[in-house]
Amino acid sequence: MSKFEGVIVSDQWLQSQFTQVELRTLKSKFVSLKNQNGKVTFRDLPSLVVKLKAFADMYSEDEIKAILCESDTDLTNDVDFESFLRVYLNLQSQATAKQGGRRHSSSFLKESITTLLHTISESEKGCYVAHINSYLGDDPFLEQYLPLDPATNDLFDLAKDGVLLCKLINVAVPGTIDERAINTKRKLSLWERNENHTLCLNSAKAIGCTVVNIGTQDLVEGRPHLVLGLISQIIKIQLLADLNLKKTPQLVELVDDSQEIEELLSLSPEKVLLKWMNFHLQRGGYHKTLKNFSSDVKDGEAYAYLLNVLAPEHGTRFTLDTKDTNERANMVLEHAEKIGCKRYLSPKDIEEGSSNLNLAFVAQLFHHRSGLSTDTKKMSYAKMMTMDDVQTSREERCFRLWINSLGIATHVNSLFEDVRNGWVLLEVLDKIFPGTVNWKHATKPPIKMPFRKVENCNQVIKIAKQLRFSLVNVAGNDIVQGNKKLILALLWQLMRFTMLQLLKNLRSHSQGKEITDADILKWTNRKVKSTGRTSQIDSFKDKSLSSGIFFLELLSAVEPRVVNWNLVTKGESDDEKKLNATYIISVARKLGCSIFLLPEDIMEVNQKMILTLAASIMYWSLQQQGEDALDSFPSPAGTATTTTPEASPAPSVCGEDESSSLGGELSNLSVDDATSDTTVSSQLESDEL
Repeated sequence: MSKFEGVIVSDQWLQSQFTQVELRTLKSKFVSLKNQNGKVTFRDLPSLVVKLKAFADMYSEDEIKAILCESDTDLTNDVDFESFLRVYLNLQSQATAKQGGRRHSSSFLKESITTLLHTISESEKGCYVAHINSYLGDDPFLEQYLPLDPATNDLFDLAKDGVLLCKLINVAVPGTIDERAINTKRKLSLWERNENHTLCLNSAKAIGCTVVNIGTQDLVEGRPHLVLGLISQIIKIQLLADLNLKKTPQLVELVDDSQEIEELLSLSPEKVLLKWMNFHLQRGGYHKTLKNFSSDVKDGEAYAYLLNVLAPEHGTRFTLDTKDTNERANMVLEHAEKIGCKRYLSPKDIEEGSSNLNLAFVAQLFHHRSGLSTDTKKMSYAKMMTMDDVQTSREERCFRLWINSLGIATHVNSLFEDVRNGWVLLEVLDKIFPGTVNWKHATKPPIKMPFRKVENCNQVIKIAKQLRFSLVNVAGNDIVQGNKKLILALLWQLMRFTMLQLLKNLRSHSQGKEITDADILKWTNRKVKSTGRTSQIDSFKDKSLSSGIFFLELLSAVEPRVVNWNLVTKGESDDEKKLNATYIISVARKLGCSIFLLPEDIMEVNQKMILTLAASIMYWSLQQQGEDALDSFPSPAGTATTTTPEASPAPSVCGEDESSSLGGELSNLSVDDATSDTTVSSQLESDEL
């Protein structure tokens, strides 16, 4: 396994102010300032600080010197790393005041939780604890620790071993993690905890969570603001899972024509929920249009109208007549309980306009009483609009999750709809190949003029051709028109190109040569052979891959202890293949691979997805210390070096299962989270600071 490392600060309070990703980035930059004597002085700091993104355009070097002098600091004195961190926090605090009190929000949460002050909402914690107690109370392993007490830090303590978070992901999206891959001993070692959190974070990305600026050690330490932020996202994904036309075709009732259906397809689940609520409020005679789940619902009136429409049998005029907002909020919650909604939030939470909790409350109402008709004609039309063949649907999921894992500004909800204006594709290109996009010639959404969309897409095609993608007789208008085959082909080439570039950039291993699919194939065969095993494949279309045995042997070759061979089947029947395939994906994620393929992709030997899995394992392996470059690639003379076979258990005939996720190792482009205990892209880390 990868070496478990973290930046440790002797001052516990000081360490709590930063995530591990931030600490590693700042430590790297601090070390780069050391002079020939291995020391850094306060005089060296201004030139470094002005380059940090957190202070972009906020200070000049002279201003930073002045701030240091204000605290009677002798600029010639040596400064250690902890003193540098205190300077950083002081400057960050002054920057906040300079901006009128606006706090610097953590990019991981994109919500009210802050990097500087790490504020957490006790109400939200209480809500999430109630949710966990409800959904995981009967879990065979966790029942010994549940129910949790929301008034204590039990939640954060229990989250430290990673089991709770992994189980919660499976509640949100069943089958995401093969639970046999989770380390569930009562007392786990540091390595086992780290493995669980690596599995957790890679799996969280595979269900659509945004997990940047966080590392496994942050979760091992049970940092409240990060744990709560991740739990919030997981629960939100669970609650909003059905808010799309594919899962709930009855939502077609919210729109009138085909154009509006296309718009509905591109809406985020939160906006669909808001549209659903406004639809019923209009029916109930409510005079306002809600724009959010915070200030617009604080007085409780909208809830009273909504519940009177959804459950008139429990309604009463007293809810609307009362002038006391706290009393009205309490009556609303009592009304909701009568239709089966558990009380996770309090009247105070409604009054204070807690966005997360109110959204969760409305989502509960939707699940218990959607109030939508079952007009078969409309539903059939909705199903037709969202119908894709199985392969297209899987690839759409893969590329959507991959794009969202890159950390671009726009979140993709519906791939085929969201890329049609070209903006998302430009963001992806700029993220992966900085400087390639001419933003002066790009138009940001919302875009009303169709020719502006074509201009954006034309620039996408132009850049793709410069990267030598195969785009014969393809124009920007093909993307605007939503040509699914073209969009998938373009994104596959982009993903594959990026994957190969990542491998090439490990120059100490590739010796600067271009990496090809054939190189990856040779590496996988050589790696398996080095363990003394005889399995070999002819290509990534080799039908023998469907059993899963070859990939399990490959995983065991790169890290012998990661595969439990007692859980592996012969892979002969479909059921056995499914068990092996799901186990492969969980083991790869547990190892540190960020992948998005599904078990079916392995079982059916989907060449594209098989390639991304192999490349992901190869990339992880080459990153590890001690990997011999000549063992990884053919030597210039074409002669392979011999290696000592690794000890690896022989395969047996039991079974194991793992969970699903398609795609490539490519989210290593973003600030890594699940593998952050090993290596993190320094360039992208610096972008976060």
